[in-house]
Amino acid sequence: MQAWHNFWALCIAPFAEFAFMRRALVATMALSLSAAPLGVFLTLRRMSLIGDALSHAILPGVAIGFMLFGLSLTAMALGGVLAGMLVAALAGFISRATTLKEDASLAAIYLMALALGVTLISGHGTQLDLLHILFGSALGVDGPGLRLVASVASVSVLLLAAAYRGLVLESFDPVFLASAGPRRPAPWIWQQGFLMLVVVNLVAGFQTLGTLMAVGLMMIPAVSARLWHDTLPAQLVHASAQAMLAGTAGLLLSYHLDTPSGPTIIGCAGALYLASLLFAPGGWLPRLSREHRVA
Repeated sequence: MQAWHNFWALCIAPFAEFAFMRRALVATMALSLSAAPLGVFLTLRRMSLIGDALSHAILPGVAIGFMLFGLSLTAMALGGVLAGMLVAALAGFISRATTLKEDASLAAIYLMALALGVTLISGHGTQLDLLHILFGSALGVDGPGLRLVASVASVSVLLLAAAYRGLVLESFDPVFLASAGPRRPAPWIWQQGFLMLVVVNLVAGFQTLGTLMAVGLMMIPAVSARLWHDTLPAQLVHASAQAMLAGTAGLLLSYHLDTPSGPTIIGCAGALYLASLLFAPGGWLPRLSREHRVA
């Protein structure tokens, strides 16, 4: 009985008693369902750092929305989406018009965008505003923020399901996709559409985790999932489940230890990643055991 009481006090009571904890939990679950599978596709396409670059690239748009309308979530989200889409499209154009690869052009543009965004916010807001935009606050998610996250997550999951076969084909064999006929969209359209989906999810996550941390819930569970499974469907399910576990554990730790929610959630995701490095079938200990048996 005492064990159940302790479990209730540690794991259930914060969500049962406080509405802000329930909103934070729902927002984190929604982001886990939509963002983590996108991270799996990013790793599959060897674009793991693209998500990080795009999370920085949305900052100027968020900053302009902040300058014009203050801490209006709608304005900052719309500005972030437009900035991210502009950067993704510009990087794609540069890669087709020059000899630079898309990741190289995106790396150059996102650094310029990050510098511009920090400069704009620093010049028109306080240090607290800058920290809020960069690192977010899962515990501060309000009704409009929750609706934004839920809407983006729902649309993303539906689009991902509808485009699943095309994305898999474009990831594994883009040459075959290009030769499949004029009725199918060109590979670059799949690429740009996928990047737009990544941008929208990063913007949806910026109030919860901030522009710098939003990519963490997208990429860390996805990278961990590759250590556990060889098949793509299993990786997609594992990444979402691990992101949910990290989100729930991070919120509880943040509540009990009074730590920043966003970094705590990403810290929990990092701890699960370190455990995967050691114990997953593709991790260090199982490989060491197999090599020992062979020797």
